[in-house]
Amino acid sequence: MIIRTITLVTALGTLLIGCTSKASKEAELDSNPSGFCLNDELKKNTSISDVNEEPIQDQLTLTGKVEYNENDLVAFKSLIDGIVTKVYFELGDHVTKGKVLAVVKSTEIQEINEEKGAQLNQIELLNKQLKTKKELLNDGLVSQPEVLEIEYELKQAKIELNKISSKLQMYHSVGGGQFQIVAPKDGYIVQKDISVGQVITTDNDNPLFSISNLNQVWVMINVYANNLKYIRVGDPVKVKTVAYPDRIYNGRIDKIYNVFDENEHVTKARVVLENQDLNLMPGLSADIIINKKNSIGNAYAIPHKAVVFSNNKNYVVVYKDDCNLEVRRVTPITRNEEYVYVNEKFSSEEKIITTNALILLEELKK
Repeated sequence: MIIRTITLVTALGTLLIGCTSKASKEAELDSNPSGFCLNDELKKNTSISDVNEEPIQDQLTLTGKVEYNENDLVAFKSLIDGIVTKVYFELGDHVTKGKVLAVVKSTEIQEINEEKGAQLNQIELLNKQLKTKKELLNDGLVSQPEVLEIEYELKQAKIELNKISSKLQMYHSVGGGQFQIVAPKDGYIVQKDISVGQVITTDNDNPLFSISNLNQVWVMINVYANNLKYIRVGDPVKVKTVAYPDRIYNGRIDKIYNVFDENEHVTKARVVLENQDLNLMPGLSADIIINKKNSIGNAYAIPHKAVVFSNNKNYVVVYKDDCNLEVRRVTPITRNEEYVYVNEKFSSEEKIITTNALILLEELKK
């Protein structure tokens, strides 16, 4: 009887071990059997994000381009003709207001300087005449009106000299028939069309250079006619550039232009973005993500890069603390440009590994 009981227990134990072995294979990726801990070096390069239950959003992705803030852009055109003799800047340089950017030789400046010289000679002559007239007036040899006439001529000559001097100062004349081009404001040289030996004329429509501080830029969105119904002024958007695809810039639609471009078959919308790190360089292509005004319920939203696809299944690495990590299988409901929405629930103390998830998954499988 005892032997039969032992045999029954042994058989039952074997069955349980077999079931446990099978279950452990199924749950192989859902535990941390190795006792792996996230060390300081790996943690420095690992991003850990909150995971929240959010409305499942259908999204629209539009293309666009980063452009200068036209309200901040200063384009310089020369007021007089000349030949460029020196250039002290390159495209992309940062300049400060008043900095000399170029020197130009001009016959017009030379002529103005000659006018100034002639006016100075005229004033000197009138001063001598006035002195003589006053001496003669004291001797009774001339009348008072004659002295007043000379004084009037001298006053007018000085007014004319001030006009000529102001003009030379405005042109930043430096003598020798040359004038300087100086920066009208602080900022970056964002356009340049000037070089040594170049002839510049006042009738040229193209600016010699343009300056912008780039602290704020515009993102111009291409909106096709069938997408107009999805956008409104004030709508929140997310912007990603080709240069920094992992960096998201949050903004709002600032303006929708009520003009349809027949060549591009689009209308334009504008997003104004702060650009303190200067990574939003004018000319960069961008993707603009807009949430449509609809939702199909709530679910936990996980960033795309946090989801690891392995053996035809989807997994995330759940983080509670540095030695409490878990690989958890998830079942996607749907996805958009940013998130994968999953059926599974997460507790408030659980976070998600968003970078190095694949590396950690492999470590936790060992």
